[in-house]
Amino acid sequence: MKVVNGFKDFILRGNVIDLAVAVVIGAAFSGIITSIVDNLITPLIAAIGGAPNTENLWIVTLNGAEFKFGAIIGAIINFLIIAAAVYFVIVLPVNRLLALRKKGEVEAPKAPTEDVLLLTEIRDLLARQTGETTRTLDT
Repeated sequence: MKVVNGFKDFILRGNVIDLAVAVVIGAAFSGIITSIVDNLITPLIAAIGGAPNTENLWIVTLNGAEFKFGAIIGAIINFLIIAAAVYFVIVLPVNRLLALRKKGEVEAPKAPTEDVLLLTEIRDLLARQTGETTRTLDT
């Protein structure tokens, strides 16, 4: 039973739920970025450089086996474009917001109100009486 309770505590922690939400959102965001890369950036590169499909570039055949170095280079380029998009669209604005919040230019989230504190105390008291562990807002 101790293992089951430990697993339940692990699953109900905020970190695991946040991670699951991040994976789902990341998968959805990946579709958007892939569409932008395939339908906007790759044709733009093709218009400038003249090579619309990197998969058919640099194919080496050795004893009947094909090595598609162009596909590898294309995947690396797609990764770099996606990483740059995530950095400039998500990471930089969030870092800027955190820096402004640290300076005090943007208000930090307000402290819990009296009724929330009272409800938290009641929850903790009930949990102590029943011997259960509680999940706090910051975990």
